[in-house]
Amino acid sequence: MKAIPEPKVAFFCMEYGLSESFPIYSGGLGVLAGDILKTAKDLNLPMIGIGILWREGHTDQYLDKNGFPRDCPQDYDRSHLEDTGITVDLWIRGENVTCKVWKTEAFGNAPLYLLDADLPGTQNGWMTRQLYCGEPQERVAAEMILGIGGVRLVRKLGIEIDIFHLNEGHAVFAGLELIREKMAQGADFERAWEETRQQIVFTTHTPVMAGNEEHDHGLLNHMGAWCGLEYDQVEKIGGNPFNMTVAGLRLSYIANGVSQLHGMTARSMWRGNPGTAPIISVTNGVHVETWQSPQIRQTYNVNGNLWKPHLQNKRKLLDVIANRTGVKFDLDTLTIGFARRAAVYKRSGLIFSRLDVIEPLLKERTLQLVFSGKAHPEDDWGKRIVANIVEMAYRFPESVVFLENYDMELGRILTAGCDVWLNTPQRPLEASATSGMKAALNGVLHLSTLDGWWPEAVIHGVNGWQFGGGYEGPEQTLVDAASLYEVLITEVIPTYYENRDKWQEMMRASIATAMHRFSTKRMLTEYYNLLYRPSTTLRLLKHEIMQKKAVQ
Repeated sequence: MKAIPEPKVAFFCMEYGLSESFPIYSGGLGVLAGDILKTAKDLNLPMIGIGILWREGHTDQYLDKNGFPRDCPQDYDRSHLEDTGITVDLWIRGENVTCKVWKTEAFGNAPLYLLDADLPGTQNGWMTRQLYCGEPQERVAAEMILGIGGVRLVRKLGIEIDIFHLNEGHAVFAGLELIREKMAQGADFERAWEETRQQIVFTTHTPVMAGNEEHDHGLLNHMGAWCGLEYDQVEKIGGNPFNMTVAGLRLSYIANGVSQLHGMTARSMWRGNPGTAPIISVTNGVHVETWQSPQIRQTYNVNGNLWKPHLQNKRKLLDVIANRTGVKFDLDTLTIGFARRAAVYKRSGLIFSRLDVIEPLLKERTLQLVFSGKAHPEDDWGKRIVANIVEMAYRFPESVVFLENYDMELGRILTAGCDVWLNTPQRPLEASATSGMKAALNGVLHLSTLDGWWPEAVIHGVNGWQFGGGYEGPEQTLVDAASLYEVLITEVIPTYYENRDKWQEMMRASIATAMHRFSTKRMLTEYYNLLYRPSTTLRLLKHEIMQKKAVQ
């Protein structure tokens, strides 16, 4: 058999976090997608990204006078975007919609192509107005542009793509478009579906059932999302209502969860749906060059004293806190960071569960707590979660702060400048939690429940700490809170104040754990080895066999 070239991959994602200056992302999914494209560029792998150029940046989010988050749309610099001269057409609500195609490689990334419906002289700008808009027709229109428009863009580019990687369910209409293409060439539906499956891999990120999107078939038909297929055909793929995750699993030949635990959770969640792809685990990683402090990396590489560059990073964080809030944290006080998208299962207030325990630590300045995060503009419950944390900052004004308008820049400062990174999700609802990997890269010690990536990484008391022991019963929050306080008071605080040598040893162990095992270089290598190459190799073998038979 001839040598097999690297598979050419089109990576579809609704958001990309390449830089804080280009805010077409909302959180971890987008930042991960950005890290993947940067790594593909680093490794010279044949991958392109397909996404949407959102007219508004995700959101700027600041606190009003009552401590409640308020949003305003972001404007952003588009000077790094290259006009490809390509347009893509598709039918939405019975009308032709033309999308302009932009390209950027400005952030050290593999080519990212972005579809834009906001063309002068048209009324279609609403379709690519805002990321994750809650209005159903806007949501479906954007998903059609990403999926259907994305496949048509690939055809316009003239790239022979081997693998279509659908990152989350938002892009599954790409699979319907691929089936439509094959049926237009003469294949029946079942054959077209099976051939399409050999070209698609699917990543699921959402272990919370309510977070897996569903659409009414009446809406999909009205929007044109069936892509020329019949109801019974589309229903076979996604069910009724049409579940985007189930569709992704039935349209792909293999799928993956984003940590070992999440893979187990996903297999359990979706095992009642026949015809779905096997779900393996490929644990997420982060782009080391983006997220690791250069001073920490340089010192680590020469086996130097990590405390000095850590204090430099901590001073930078404390300066940001002082400039933004007026609160002056102490450099020598143990500083714990928590920065997340505001969601109930992340339990941002867990450390405040027992005020009789935490209040003395805060008032005596044994601890300093810095929080940050955003809620989706239409998520009032998430905004209340933020407001509750802000209330604690008002209650303990010298030792608790909340930093507004969380973005990638602030994320880098926090994950390098804190002493400890706190992660408190309700197991097993955190798929991965890559912010902890970023902190670990910088020697910021991780303190977390056994959820997401942490069960694969933690050596308790060596490279960080776990609490809760993986308990998943009805009193999980009570158990986790009690365990958090115990580990904090009996292990974390004494080590920080009384055994600095051990702390620095743990910092070095933390960096050693994260730099390779939890990098996107390792992750993307696994994608190619476990997801992309097997299907491509099988198809090439089948092709060679057919050629030999034809010759005979």
